[in-house]
Amino acid sequence: MDETAAAAGTVTGGVKILLRLEGLTLLAGMVTLYAAWDGSWLVFALLFFVPDLSFLAYLSDAKFGALVYNAAHSYMAPVALLTLGFGFASPLILSIALIWLAHIGLDRALGYGLKYSAGFGFTHLGRIGRQKDA
Repeated sequence: MDETAAAAGTVTGGVKILLRLEGLTLLAGMVTLYAAWDGSWLVFALLFFVPDLSFLAYLSDAKFGALVYNAAHSYMAPVALLTLGFGFASPLILSIALIWLAHIGLDRALGYGLKYSAGFGFTHLGRIGRQKDA
């Protein structure tokens, strides 16, 4: 493992692979639960990419963009919705939570992590996009 990368907090090697596999597992689990729940696949398709609308906040600046993007791509809100959906036996709330978590799982599996204010390409899973060799 690159000690410089580890000291800088950059995710590399097996840890990066594990984090991306966790995202894939989340995606597969939520899609499986949604299918078992017998949710509408039209609703799934319509809502799946809604969290990516948070990207529009980057039109303001990188700091605000990261804040809004992270709020839409953190587990906190959809897990709270999942809990409320189960607690109140609300099919709509459960469906939204499962779809939202599936979206986050796909993003994590593809390497799109939570953002730093340095710019969209700086994530907790490492840099995304084209990178020049140092």
